[in-house]
Amino acid sequence: MPKATGKQENLFLDQAIAQILPHTDVPITAFFFLLLLYVIASVLVALVSNSQNTVAFFSREIPLSAFAGVFSSFANISMILCVVFCGTKGFFTALGLLLVQTSMIFVNVFVGGHAGSLPGVFANLLALIAIIIIYVNHKKVFRIHNQMVELAVTDTLTGLPNVYACTQYLKDLTNSGETFTNVTINLNGFKKLNSQVGIEIGNRVLVEIGKRWKNIAESGKTGTKDFVSHLSGDEYALIIRGYKSEKDVLHTIRQYESVLDDILQIDGHDFYVSASFGYAECPTDAKTFDKLATYASAAMHEIKRANSSQHILRFTPDLLKQERHMEIEKDIREALERDSVYFYLQPQFDMFHQLRGFEALARLKNAAGNNLSPGEFIPVAEDAGLVDRIDSTVFRKAAKFFGSIIKDYGSDIMLSVNISVRHLMRNDFLDEVRSVLQDSGVPAKQIEIEITESIMIDSVDKALLCIGELQRMGIKLAIDDFGTGYSSLSYLHKFPAHLLKVDKSFIDQMNINKSSRDYVAAIISMGHIMGFRVISEGVEETEQLDTLREIGCDFVQGYIWGKPLSPAEAEQLVCQIKQLP
Repeated sequence: MPKATGKQENLFLDQAIAQILPHTDVPITAFFFLLLLYVIASVLVALVSNSQNTVAFFSREIPLSAFAGVFSSFANISMILCVVFCGTKGFFTALGLLLVQTSMIFVNVFVGGHAGSLPGVFANLLALIAIIIIYVNHKKVFRIHNQMVELAVTDTLTGLPNVYACTQYLKDLTNSGETFTNVTINLNGFKKLNSQVGIEIGNRVLVEIGKRWKNIAESGKTGTKDFVSHLSGDEYALIIRGYKSEKDVLHTIRQYESVLDDILQIDGHDFYVSASFGYAECPTDAKTFDKLATYASAAMHEIKRANSSQHILRFTPDLLKQERHMEIEKDIREALERDSVYFYLQPQFDMFHQLRGFEALARLKNAAGNNLSPGEFIPVAEDAGLVDRIDSTVFRKAAKFFGSIIKDYGSDIMLSVNISVRHLMRNDFLDEVRSVLQDSGVPAKQIEIEITESIMIDSVDKALLCIGELQRMGIKLAIDDFGTGYSSLSYLHKFPAHLLKVDKSFIDQMNINKSSRDYVAAIISMGHIMGFRVISEGVEETEQLDTLREIGCDFVQGYIWGKPLSPAEAEQLVCQIKQLP
C-alpha cells in the first residue's frame, strides 16, 4: 500500500469523527432565504432612496427616502447572519455582495454627485468589517472545537477512535435500523508479553497493530465499510457495515486476523501476536447497543477460553449461560478469598409450632455488594469443585454463632448444616468436624449434618464408614431432598440417619391431585417404618400444613412459619421463645 500523504494520514479519523458527530450544517434553504432577504432589502433601498413621496406615520408625513437606511440595515443584517450560520459559503457570498454594493454606492456618491448616499458607504464598510471579524473568530472557534472533538474521540496511544467514539457510533447505528456487525477483539497472551518486555514496548505493539488495522479500514480492500477503534489495553472493536451475507463478515474479520501473521519487529525483538474475535449482528442477535456489545464480548471470551486454533466465534444465546457461569465462579472465588461467605438460619418447627432448630443456609455477595441467589451459585460451586469450601465456611461460622446461643440461652435446639458428598469424602472431614465442635462449644448431639441420598451411589462403603464415625461422635444425620434421587432401599436401611427431608418440589404438588398427596404420604410412612422422623421443606400455605398434619409429618420448614433469618433475627426468636411461660 502506498504511503499516506500528510493530507491523507488523518483521513480515517476524520471519517470516524464525521460518522459519530451529529450534523449541524444549516439547511440550504436557510442560505437562500437570507440571500433573498438581502436582495429584497437592496431593491427596496434603490426604490425609496430617490423617491419624493411621503407616507403618513402617526399624523406626520415622513419621506419614503428616510426608510432607505432601515432597508439597508436589513440587508446588512441578512449578510451578517449569512456569515454566522452558513460558514465559509456565507462569508464569501456576503463579502462579494457587499463589495459590489459598496462600489456602486461609492460611484453614485463621488461620480454621480448623490451626497445623500454617503452614509451607505460607511454602513457597508462597517458591515464588511463586521463579517470579516465574525468569520475570522468563527474559524478560530471552529478550529479549537475540532481539536477538542478530536481529543474527545481519539485514543491517545494508537490514534484510533476511542471507546467513547465506538459507543456513540454503536448507538447511532442501532437507532438507524441498519444491519451491521459488532466485533470485539482481544489480543491473546498480551498481558504476559507486557510483563516480560515492559509497558513501553507493549504499548508500541498496540500502536503497530492499530496501524495495520487502520490501513485495512482506510484501504477499503475488505469490500465492507469498517470502523476500527481501540477500547482499552489489549482490546479493540470493529464495526462492519455494507455487506450482503455472513460470509462477507467472516471474510472481513479474517483479513484483520491475517495481518497479525506478519512478525512485529520492535527494537530488534520479533513478536508473534494473535487475537480472539467475537461478533454479534444487529438486529439479528441484539437490537440495543449495550446488548450487542455484551454479546460480542461473550463470544470473544468463549473463543479465547477455548484456546483452539480457531479464533473467530459468533454469539449464540447459550454463551450467556457460560459467561454468567464464569462470572459467578469468579464471584465465589473472590468471596472465599475475602472470607465473605455468610449464612442465614431458617427455623424448623414441629407440628405444634414448637421450635426444633435451624438450618444454616449459605449466602454470598459479589465484590459490588450484590446478593447472589443460592440457586445460581450453589450449582456453579459444585461444578467448579468449590462447594466443600462453602460448606466448611458456613459450618464453622454457624456453629460459632450457635455456640454463643446455647451458652446465653441454654437452648437444646438443633443446628442443621448441609454437607456435600465431595466434602464428606475428603480425608480431613472428620478432623474438621472435631475442630468445629471444639472451637464452637456446641454439643455433638445438637449438630445435624444433612447429606443427599446420592451418597448411596457414590463410594457407598467409604461413606458409611465416615457416617458411622459421625454417629459415634453423637452427631445426628439427615437425608436431604429425599425422593429426588435413586437410592436403594437396602442401602437406606443400612443408613444410620434419624431424619428424612421431603423435597419442596413434592410439597408444591401435594394438593394438586390425590396421587401427589399419596406419594408424599408414602414417603412419610416409609420413613416412619424405617425408624426415621420426617421433615417437609418449602411449606408455604395453610392447606399444605393441614395436609401434612393429616398424613403424619413430624416437622415443617418454610415461609409459613419462618423465612431465613439473619443471625441477629434468629437470636431474637430464641430469646422470645425462652421468655414464653
